[in-house]
Amino acid sequence: MRHPEILQKAKTALLVVDIQERLIPAISIYPRLEPGILRMIKVAAELGLTTLLTEQYPKGLGSTLASIKEALRAYEPIEKNTFSCCGVDVLQQKLEEAAVEAVVLVGVEAHVCVQQTALDLIAAGIRVHVPADAVASQRKFDWQMAIERMRQAGAIISTGQSIIFELLVEAGTPEFKAVLPLLKEN
Repeated sequence: MRHPEILQKAKTALLVVDIQERLIPAISIYPRLEPGILRMIKVAAELGLTTLLTEQYPKGLGSTLASIKEALRAYEPIEKNTFSCCGVDVLQQKLEEAAVEAVVLVGVEAHVCVQQTALDLIAAGIRVHVPADAVASQRKFDWQMAIERMRQAGAIISTGQSIIFELLVEAGTPEFKAVLPLLKEN
């Protein structure tokens, strides 16, 4: 028997939050986060996870970074003005259509859009997993407080690699062999 908090790929989605051209330059640690975010996107594609992407007010903040667009199977951003991604009906519809029970959140800013989305997803009965090494804020203190608040609200805080291994379940499978090179990247 598996613990109910362990992710199951058939019931899990990846949500990439607001990694946009005019927002990312303000996130000084983003260059350290990007490899982990790209890894999560590539693994999600390999495992067939539903992957959703949001853009906060793209007229003002620009579109998603080219590196993220290239890693996605399809570039179909969900545009939003609300800070919570759950403020957009199409996101909720896509989660329902895919029968999602858990969401892995990556992106920025941890204390604004990521946090509000996590809280709303939890309120909707969806389990939230946040890889602490794949979310960021402009200020470290804001990131720290967001991680703590999401944890207190019931989000599972871990790392990208931990999440990937949960989704893989076991070694030696074709999926494991396909994902292994990604796990060896920095």
